[in-house]
Amino acid sequence: MINLIGTYECKADTKGRVMLSAPLKKQLLPVLQDGFVLKRSVFQNCLELYPMKEWNAMMQKVNKLNRFRKKNNDFIRLFTAGVKVVEVDASGRILIPKDLKSFAGIGKELVLSSAVNIVEIWDKDTYENAIENAIDDFADLAEEVMGNENEATDDLS
Repeated sequence: MINLIGTYECKADTKGRVMLSAPLKKQLLPVLQDGFVLKRSVFQNCLELYPMKEWNAMMQKVNKLNRFRKKNNDFIRLFTAGVKVVEVDASGRILIPKDLKSFAGIGKELVLSSAVNIVEIWDKDTYENAIENAIDDFADLAEEVMGNENEATDDLS
């Protein structure tokens, strides 16, 4: 599993190509040649860039769902809607297809934000608003997600 670090501002050109920042590209070097999957986020108006190995691991989980249950089939359809395979070109850029740019409201100014093993791709203003709006609730969220008394916290403080 890859663990990515950092948030990077960048620009998209008129064709939707985005140059990966040098520090992010360096972190992605071990998986660069395998390609990536770009998809709509489930919870936010942003995109998610999965290294192919991470995507395949996610698809193993999805593949275990019983397709004879309507909600599972609906989930699979919606989860994979608009999914695209993308590669980093020789100049270190990825191309964001128009339909995905439109979904995320991406303009010229972008933010690439690490989210453990994937990269979220945001319109800069949307990202800043999402962070600003979530700050007030972050302490409660952190306690709810990470402060579960029933889990061992040997490595967390």
